[in-house]
Amino acid sequence: PRALRLLSAGRIFLFLVILWAISGLVLHGIPEETSGTDRGPAVILEIGGAIGPATDDYIGRSLEKAAELGAPVVIVHMNTPGGLDNSMRAIISKILDSPIPVAVYVAPEGARATSAGTYILYAAHVAAMAPGTHLGAATPVRMGGGQEPLDPDTDEGEAEETDDTDAAERKLISDAVAYIRSLAELRDRNAEWAERAVREGVSLTSSEALEMNVIEHLVPNVEALLEEMDGRTVRVRDEDRNLETSNLETKVIEPDWRTRLLSILTNPNIAYLLMLLGIYGLILEFANPGALVPGITGAICLLLGLFALQLLPVNYAGIALILLGLALMVAEAFAPSFGALGVGGAIAFIFGSIILIDTDVPGFELYRPLILAFAAISAFFLIVVLSMAMKAWKRPVVTGTEGFVGQSATALEDFDREGRVRLQGESWKARTTAPVKEGQTVKVTAVKDLLLTVEPEP
Repeated sequence: PRALRLLSAGRIFLFLVILWAISGLVLHGIPEETSGTDRGPAVILEIGGAIGPATDDYIGRSLEKAAELGAPVVIVHMNTPGGLDNSMRAIISKILDSPIPVAVYVAPEGARATSAGTYILYAAHVAAMAPGTHLGAATPVRMGGGQEPLDPDTDEGEAEETDDTDAAERKLISDAVAYIRSLAELRDRNAEWAERAVREGVSLTSSEALEMNVIEHLVPNVEALLEEMDGRTVRVRDEDRNLETSNLETKVIEPDWRTRLLSILTNPNIAYLLMLLGIYGLILEFANPGALVPGITGAICLLLGLFALQLLPVNYAGIALILLGLALMVAEAFAPSFGALGVGGAIAFIFGSIILIDTDVPGFELYRPLILAFAAISAFFLIVVLSMAMKAWKRPVVTGTEGFVGQSATALEDFDREGRVRLQGESWKARTTAPVKEGQTVKVTAVKDLLLTVEPEP
């Protein structure tokens, strides 16, 4: 019967897989092979908000889909305040290695491509902006705190007086300057202004960017960009390619469920919540072994939280302080210290949460109200609730057969090994290690199934 059940389950699983494949073909259509003469559509990608691991995953897989569709060009429709350095560099590497020309278009009106967005714009084969947009302010943000743009007029004598932190910041600035200048030279764009955008944090409007050779096109929409790019020669993988984009159809590749899920998980606040929920679940499981639900839920949440945190710039000292704070609050519940351990744990928890995410990039910060709320919840849960649970656990059992331990019974007969005793008006079989006489009072020391272990009371 077990083998038959497994076989039936396998058939159901196979049927679901086939149904899923058929539904995918119905919804998305059967991919058609593209010949060398047929032009595929111009693929449009959307980057909105902060650039992070989810954006990197979306761009990489979308470029692969564009190659499968035979797209002659990919247009990245961008509006971003910046993002993480690692994700930005990964996206730029994918653009530089792309077999398809990539155009970055900053739109709609009022959009921006600041910080990491400026680097990506410089890396594109074609750079374009809509009227009323701007770019710049590309000074890298120091990990763990804000940073003012460095003064380019600082002389060598003053530079020698800076401490180790300033030296590290200058190395970060120098690396960013060299990186953006290399991109500008690769695409034959204004390298001097790019360096100023990094060192001084300056910005440009779209019309100024066109005048200063930062971008190639200033257009109101994607259709106009396709017409403007037509006939332009770009360098793709060490070979010149002539763009034929006039009258191209467009196809928007939107983020799929995987990208949206990754975007949710890599939100620092979501990752923080998952990590804490996982820790609480494991604490509840250890406090009440066999409950299963807290342990399973906690393990899943903790693994998801750790997966998200390893994609983010995390300060491991923050994780250590959070764990120390939780340990101190648990210790307060088991060994009351008149609040010393609990208060110290709450302080360590708050400071650890504040420094957990090691960047000040917009969109990747932990909300302070969330930290304070979880600190208060953690203190109440771990100190008050666990201490009440421990007190209840230490109290003697008063119900069930376990509650018989310690109670007095009366022997119904003489016996030196096994006999009958009366306990709470009922006759029980009992075992003793000392002789017992009828009517003698005995004390219950243990209960196993329906057999009592007793000993004569003095």
